[in-house]
Amino acid sequence: MAKDCSFDIVSEFDKQELVNAVDQVKRELSTRFDLKDSNSDVILDADKSITITTNDDMKLRNIVDILQSKMIKRNLSIKILDAQTVENALGGNVRQVFNLKKGLTQELSKKIVADIKNTKLKVQASIQGEQVRVSGKDKDDLQAVIKMLRDNADNYNVPLQFQNYR
Repeated sequence: MAKDCSFDIVSEFDKQELVNAVDQVKRELSTRFDLKDSNSDVILDADKSITITTNDDMKLRNIVDILQSKMIKRNLSIKILDAQTVENALGGNVRQVFNLKKGLTQELSKKIVADIKNTKLKVQASIQGEQVRVSGKDKDDLQAVIKMLRDNADNYNVPLQFQNYR
């Protein structure tokens, strides 16, 4: 009798790489001529959010660009950034908070399971907390599911990773 194979679909990010990216942004803030004396600050709050504070909107957009480029260089998806509205801070500054997305929401998990069922492959998908487990007898079917999810990655607003493939 053939043994079932499975893998998990998760949405996570490497915390240390995020810390390194934020540190690189802080370093660049202190050396770039247009941002050097702008009292700009980037704060990583316990892997839950990133807060950027600076003088004006243009500098804010520059810092966000720097942050996104540093994240991409460190293989972090910018889909984990959930931008909140720009708000006024003390001293005429502006502040923007980026919440960090981690884990699959219940709605997104249901959408992924529905997409997998629509492929008509002989696999079972089940929601387990903040991840989705896909299992089946044929490894080729599992590979087809992974390929389908990667091809449709734009439909999901979070980055997907595949773990525990066995």
